[in-house]
Amino acid sequence: MANLSTVDILGKLVAFDTTSRNSNLPLLDWVEEYLAGYGLSGERVYDETGKKANLWVTIGPKDVAGYVLSGHVDVVPVDGQDWATDPFRLAGKDGRYFGRGTCDMKGFVASALAAAPAMASAPLKKPIHFAISYDEEVGCRGVRTLLAVLKDRPLKPEACFVGEPTNMQVIIAHKTGRPMRVTVKGFEAHSSLRPYGVSAIEEAAKLIVRINEIGQRLARRQDLDPLFSVPFSTTSVGVIRGGTVRNIVAGECVVDFDLRCVPGDDPHAIVAEIEAYARDVLEPPMKAIAPDAGFTFEELALVPGLDTAADAPVTVLAKKLAGRNDHAKVAYGTEAGLFQEIGIPTAIVGPGSIEQAHKPDEYVEAAELDKADVFMAKLIAHASGR
Repeated sequence: MANLSTVDILGKLVAFDTTSRNSNLPLLDWVEEYLAGYGLSGERVYDETGKKANLWVTIGPKDVAGYVLSGHVDVVPVDGQDWATDPFRLAGKDGRYFGRGTCDMKGFVASALAAAPAMASAPLKKPIHFAISYDEEVGCRGVRTLLAVLKDRPLKPEACFVGEPTNMQVIIAHKTGRPMRVTVKGFEAHSSLRPYGVSAIEEAAKLIVRINEIGQRLARRQDLDPLFSVPFSTTSVGVIRGGTVRNIVAGECVVDFDLRCVPGDDPHAIVAEIEAYARDVLEPPMKAIAPDAGFTFEELALVPGLDTAADAPVTVLAKKLAGRNDHAKVAYGTEAGLFQEIGIPTAIVGPGSIEQAHKPDEYVEAAELDKADVFMAKLIAHASGR
């Protein structure tokens, strides 16, 4: 069969609407059929519904440690976005390829798959693994089921490269993300009888002020790391929903907030501080009016941070393959910290800019895909001992 280029494969991948709410199995069916043409096969690790799966593929020897190319194929929704082209049909113009997921991060996956024929025919002394995951965009949920399998295997890969869009710059650290939901239960009353009610919205507002004050305190840290674009931990309230009508004291309010912590700041301790304020300061006067009133905290996800040393072998190798001497740290979260958590040294490096991710008319530069292809070719040579 004729080999497909990275752009050919990117077009195939973009055509699958793998928004996180949808199944990714049709895309995996295509990938497996494509790889089978080169004598390659993999194993699926499904979610609890059986409607989504990770795909793990090993190319080369299975009795030595090798290298992981990791990428998620779920994408964020296009709902409400004004696209100039069909988001699920690859469109090329002026050296750019437009479509949902081109940048984040089907471009990297396409480059890896385009290199599969060369990997299959190369005299690899160390294996190259593909880790294709689901549900990264909703809390890095999918890859966890794959890593639960890999962590118990006796032979762990010696390096993992997560291909999030970095303009092929090597990223060695990112923050820990801990999104939270707070449900505030108040006590409804007619607004003319305000003192006899507990306003869930007003109590939520007091908590939001406290969250903001903690964020301001975190920003005043003196030991800032200039490699982070935002060199301190942050808090952010993104959603607030509550109340029914103007003249009823609100009986419920839901607040979603986000923590992004640099190494050295403990997200669990910060949440505990917020919870303590709610319990010790806000709840007593609420319960004096309505004993059932109060706060309920729910962790929506925990995305572990990445913290790889600048001189770690995975960092040195990533720079060699990418043709870069520099490295950086980022504020957004990825699956990289989860790989590191089970003992696989990890760095982030991939084509495209995070500035284009999640936007209408998302695109990846053709030149970025070319750089990713060079990265793959160098990895093949390295894994072959050349």
